[in-house]
Amino acid sequence: MQEILAIVRMNKTSATKKALVEAGVAGFTAFKVMGRGKLVDDPAVVAERKDKMMSMAGADEADAEMLIDGFLDGHRLFPRRLFTILAHDEDVPKIVEAIMSANRTENKVGDGKIIIMPMLDAIRVRTGEAGEDAV
Repeated sequence: MQEILAIVRMNKTSATKKALVEAGVAGFTAFKVMGRGKLVDDPAVVAERKDKMMSMAGADEADAEMLIDGFLDGHRLFPRRLFTILAHDEDVPKIVEAIMSANRTENKVGDGKIIIMPMLDAIRVRTGEAGEDAV
């Protein structure tokens, strides 16, 4: 048995749910979470991103610049969706592929992360079934 954690963009929630159902996932849980990934170290890339974000903001430049700096310097967290899925070992590759195909963009930073962990045991509260039968 494995536990799959998938952290995805908020706007990919529906696509991820659909992909999981189509992959045959019996059940999953989704949470709203906040976080951030790896930051870019290259000052030229950061400056380019800031210029692009400033041009898209179109609002009061002082407020926009403060908000954009927060996103780029690492103290701002981004909203994300965290899916938890319990799966039989043989189903994990199919589930991971479904999550990846639903969330992959045109090589953009922030597509998400998938973490797979071994699960020691599971117990269905209603029936008392344990192990593989509970998943």
